[in-house]
Amino acid sequence: MQIVGELVDNHILISKSRDVGRLYNKSRFGETVKGNKLRLSLLEGVFLLDEGKITVFQNKEELDFQNLVTLAAQQIPRFEIKYLVFRDLRKRGHSVSLCKDQKDIDFVISNKDMNSCFVVSFSERDIVTIDGIKKLVTAAEKHDSSLWFAIVDEEGDLTYYDVKNVYLKGHIKKHVFRKEKGFVFENRVIIFDKTLSEQLHKNEFFGKPLGNGLQLSPIEALYLVKNGILTLKLVDTGKKLSLEAFTDFVEQYQPDIKSRLLVFEDLKKRGLIVKTGFKFGAHFRAYTKQPNETHAEYLIHVVDKSFTSSWADVSRAVRLAHSVNKEIIFARTDTKDIDYVQLGRLRP
Repeated sequence: MQIVGELVDNHILISKSRDVGRLYNKSRFGETVKGNKLRLSLLEGVFLLDEGKITVFQNKEELDFQNLVTLAAQQIPRFEIKYLVFRDLRKRGHSVSLCKDQKDIDFVISNKDMNSCFVVSFSERDIVTIDGIKKLVTAAEKHDSSLWFAIVDEEGDLTYYDVKNVYLKGHIKKHVFRKEKGFVFENRVIIFDKTLSEQLHKNEFFGKPLGNGLQLSPIEALYLVKNGILTLKLVDTGKKLSLEAFTDFVEQYQPDIKSRLLVFEDLKKRGLIVKTGFKFGAHFRAYTKQPNETHAEYLIHVVDKSFTSSWADVSRAVRLAHSVNKEIIFARTDTKDIDYVQLGRLRP
């Protein structure tokens, strides 16, 4: 027998105890209220009507799907996006309900076989901010919940991301190197000393061999100068460059070099090998072990706290990382603080 609901004050009330049991006890829809009744949200009501599970009346007149969707869209901001996510998760068998305690969280999944999970819905047209992501991750962590982003594209298809802070840790020990000269070319530095070149490359995978020497990227050179391993000279004039002068030199064509160096140094402290990620569309690729033992596990993109992006750009970054068996990490910099946020594709 069809379940009957009554639209009252932007909710749908189910009165028969048998129907309450079918929807609440068995399928975890709605919330019980005084009088042993069940109150459904408009999202739940639209879904159940769409599935042919209930009939909804208002003032003794039956509401069809168009009527109820129109009413719901008038009451619920971004109804179509939220409904498509809610419907998809329900059809996948998840026990999903509206989140009432967290302002920016749309849904809570409370399946028996998993910890609670917060879900946030987005349109592919939305602009994403790294600060917004950080706040959502922090809210989820405070409640010991995982966090999913559900992105609805223009055709109504969904892409899900698992979003979390990560603690990166590698197994590369810091070595002691003797001091030597490096020569500055247009956009790289070359060490001609054979012994130091071999040690730098073998022990911490710095640079790339060039003859008997080693060519370094600007950020590798900055790191080695800052740690007292290199002194620098311009190759054409022989003029010595201080750390500050070389930083200014590099900043002319890499304006964000200070933020990148901050992350590079932190990753080195964490025991990772850090190399350019240019071929993968990221700032860095990072290894937890020597490259002859493993491929780079992470692609790291450095962003400051004001970073914004389209979901299309984020999607490309995540898809590319997964296609080469790596994880994409956004390193959010704020003065001297760094947050590492990972976005990974998932099948909910």
